[in-house]
Amino acid sequence: MGGAERSARKRKQAARAVTQARKGGDRTKVIAGIAVVAVLAVAVIGYVIFQQQSSGSTTDGAIPAAPAAKIISAPSARDNNVVVVGKDTAKVTIDVYEDFLCPACGQFEEIYGKDLKSAVEDGKLKIRYNILPMLDRLSKPTGYSSLSANAGLCAADAGKFNEFHAALYAKQPQEGGPGYTKDQLIKLGKDLGITDAAYETCVQNDTYKPQLADLMAKTSANDALKNNGGFGTPTVAHNGTRVDMAGNDNWLADLLK
Repeated sequence: MGGAERSARKRKQAARAVTQARKGGDRTKVIAGIAVVAVLAVAVIGYVIFQQQSSGSTTDGAIPAAPAAKIISAPSARDNNVVVVGKDTAKVTIDVYEDFLCPACGQFEEIYGKDLKSAVEDGKLKIRYNILPMLDRLSKPTGYSSLSANAGLCAADAGKFNEFHAALYAKQPQEGGPGYTKDQLIKLGKDLGITDAAYETCVQNDTYKPQLADLMAKTSANDALKNNGGFGTPTVAHNGTRVDMAGNDNWLADLLK
């Protein structure tokens, strides 16, 4: 079997693993799915992802900026409680539902991030990022999902969402451990070039907490986004309907046709 065929097979295996991790509303199933993702990801994607996960095992010190190759170079702007990335002329728009703490979301970004970046920068795709506070109870202390989601909207106001988004996934905290603090998230923004004092105020005051709660409630109640009766992250939707990534490994290419 040639290298190209092996790469394609591994990509499909990893994509299916991500989908398994986000299926259903049963938390037990989600945890089991995430465990499968962790095992398969190391075997399939290899040392690079292993290093990424290892580097994300601690939240001590400053959050490093992501490599430029992982950062989408395209306009971004907050639209109420979501962040829109891409050109207005893009013919295809998708909604991506993520949680900055979600391990499967980190795998989704690793697997599809390059293709999404290319499609956005080529002007073919626009992404509406719905960053959800789903897993607040799974960080110690609790609440990291809300802190990071709020900070993401604050960074969007300052024009630095793409850099912020890439940085939090490049060194993602582990589920069940400590997330980044407000001070660390503020420092990240400053390191990314945010000079407006409004950013720090926005993070410290949890400015967008009500909007995020509203987004979480609407998303959880949206039957079109559910799979096997429940909602999980990551989820991708097109025209308001969930995209079945497990049933179609070429889902993104098909949407862009």
